[in-house]
Amino acid sequence: MQMADFKYLPLYAALALASACSQPAVKAAQPEVTQTAAQQADATASEATASPAADEAIRAAAAPDNLPKQALTPELLFKFLVAEVAGQRGAIGIAQSTYMDLARQTRDPRIARRAAEVSVFARDQAGALEATRLWAAAEQDSERAQQTLAALLLNEGKISEAEPILRALLKADADRGFMQLSGLMGKMRDTQAALELVERLAVDYPTLPEARFAVAQAAASAGRNEAAVSALQQADRLRPGWEVAALMRAQILAKTSRAEALSFMRDFLATHGNAREVRLAYARTLVNANQFTEARTEFTRLTRDFPRNAEVGFAAGLLSLQMGDVDAARDLLTQTLDYSPREPDTVYFYLGQVAEQMKQPDVAVGHYANVKTGNYLVPARARQAGLLAGAGKLDEARALLSGTRGENDAQNIRLIQAEAELLRDNVSPPAPMAVFEWLSEGLKRYPDSANLLYDRAMAAEKVDKLDVLEADLRRVIVLRPEDAQAYNALGYTLADRTDRLAEAIVLLDKALSLAPDDPYILDSVGWAQYRSGNLPRAQEYLERAYKVRPDPEIAAHLGEVLWARGQRIEAGQLWQTSLQTHPRNEVLLETLRRLKP
Repeated sequence: MQMADFKYLPLYAALALASACSQPAVKAAQPEVTQTAAQQADATASEATASPAADEAIRAAAAPDNLPKQALTPELLFKFLVAEVAGQRGAIGIAQSTYMDLARQTRDPRIARRAAEVSVFARDQAGALEATRLWAAAEQDSERAQQTLAALLLNEGKISEAEPILRALLKADADRGFMQLSGLMGKMRDTQAALELVERLAVDYPTLPEARFAVAQAAASAGRNEAAVSALQQADRLRPGWEVAALMRAQILAKTSRAEALSFMRDFLATHGNAREVRLAYARTLVNANQFTEARTEFTRLTRDFPRNAEVGFAAGLLSLQMGDVDAARDLLTQTLDYSPREPDTVYFYLGQVAEQMKQPDVAVGHYANVKTGNYLVPARARQAGLLAGAGKLDEARALLSGTRGENDAQNIRLIQAEAELLRDNVSPPAPMAVFEWLSEGLKRYPDSANLLYDRAMAAEKVDKLDVLEADLRRVIVLRPEDAQAYNALGYTLADRTDRLAEAIVLLDKALSLAPDDPYILDSVGWAQYRSGNLPRAQEYLERAYKVRPDPEIAAHLGEVLWARGQRIEAGQLWQTSLQTHPRNEVLLETLRRLKP
């Protein structure tokens, strides 16, 4: 339940809810309540009782036989109004306590249910349990009331009290009841006790596959994977080809062995070829295992067996894109749009990616423009702006980004970053000060954004504002103390641009402890050792870095260490090899100019 729920139970609905308490009203004194809520309620009550809607609510006066007969007194009406107004104003404590009073006073199941909902929202477990007991007692034939009571009892560890309720629910509808057990028991802290409870409940249903499935769910939650698989095998014998059980079994097997999960699904599909959900899971698992050819075979069959299925078409299109078959990807994703996909924005984004790979920038811009909401909004606008800037329309690209409003702060921050990237990559000659100033403006809006602070630190280095760089990176470290790249960037800068080598090495050692195999951190550590005069250790770290990633800047540093150690032929060969693939790298070219003029 969310705060907005109060908006969907308007004040007049509260009056209608009170119609169960609708014998002729008797004048009564109003209770003492918080002054603000009382004043709001008085004003609203005057409007409500004078309106046709209120008259209609009160005319529905005859309470059904199964509801308590209770006079709709001014006191009760006032309490209803106070509870609803308080809830709409965010005074959840007042709403909850008032509804609890009403539930105790009226014993009306609808009011008790409302009190339970508000208590759950207020995180008052004791109140929720009391209200639900009232609700379940007043409406004993309500499945929802009994389920809610059982769930709350289990959450409190009151298993002995919950068990007879669960047995009654299962007796009424065992198939559905066992499939809902996991949801009812989801918050039990003692998973072993939960498993034992489900096993006791399942004893009376030895031939029911849903009972075996419920045991499997409880066993998996308790970390008893072998017991879970055994229960699922029993379910399969009772209902061969049951996809729900097969999918769960595959998920459990994949936790320890993806190959075993694939083998199981392959065998299952050999017997049950029309099991679409298992085949889809099998195809996705093949993709995760980088078995793309086999995955494509499965997706091809799925698109043939289940035409006009948006999920299947989208997955097949993404796989084709990943395999480099852009024609097939375009066709499949375009067809997906005709099948009413749940998230068309995502489909448009990947169509934009396809168009870019097909060297059709105008088509890509059109697809990206169709992304209106969701997680792909900002990536789409960033790509759209990048393509516009690449076509010489930098002002239009910047206007596009500036005019886009993200759905949250994270998206707005990413838009600021995207515009900084435009300035960095599309202004000739480069304008590092413009990038720095733009990021500084962004930080006025989001002063504690670690991402913007890091980006401005990198821009500050380009304009020789090392004091800003250091302040920003130290702030990033405070905000994200496990950010290895922040330690690395600060440590490398101190080693490369200052004489604070001891401090730099401490920072880089911290970065290395957080990401011991990162080639760029290894490179920084090696460079700091070189600047400290420890050439053997410098070479050791730089060779490790270059082996992981033959980057031109790492090649420049390693070559310089080799040169300093007298291994000039090896240094020259290394630089020449790196120049062949990165002929314009600034660090590499500067190193060559300095050491081989």
